[in-house]
Amino acid sequence: MPAPEQRRGRHETPNERADRRWTELLQEVRVAQTGAQILFGFLLSVVFTPRFTTLDGFERGLYVVTVVLGALATGALIAPVAYHRLLAGRRLKPQLVDATGRVVTLGVVLLALTVGSALLMLLHLATGGSPYAWLIVAAVMAWFGLWWLLLPWLLLHRNGDGNGKGNGKGRGREAEDGDGDGDGGGGRS
Repeated sequence: MPAPEQRRGRHETPNERADRRWTELLQEVRVAQTGAQILFGFLLSVVFTPRFTTLDGFERGLYVVTVVLGALATGALIAPVAYHRLLAGRRLKPQLVDATGRVVTLGVVLLALTVGSALLMLLHLATGGSPYAWLIVAAVMAWFGLWWLLLPWLLLHRNGDGNGKGNGKGRGREAEDGDGDGDGGGGRS
């Protein structure tokens, strides 16, 4: 196997690349969307429980924020379906993939915020409003930030900055095409 610096990217047309990226995006969405929908469904049912009537003002406000975040996350993670329905057959797949990729990223951020808000609501109730609830949620959100943002960002910048620039150490195929997606295909499409 050639050294990473000697690897060539995929040999695919811009349309083939868009098809592959679309398929990869849909696989990612299936995972995140399922979690968002289950969490949102659970949140919707909470209001119908007997305990809901005993919540104080802060807890009800937190519940409303959590439900709204869940709705926004679910909407953003389902958005690629609507985009595809409106744009299918119009020869805009590269633009479709780029646009829906940004919306899915927003959906994942909203999902993390929903999880954090739901966790705060649950821990606030379970601990009787203890400050430890806030500390635990802060630690969990830091964990999300580490695994979902910081480590991928460090990997990207250690291997080049997505534009073919960087320190040159450990650079693989993304150094070949400069778009940072590791496919060696070159440019944005």
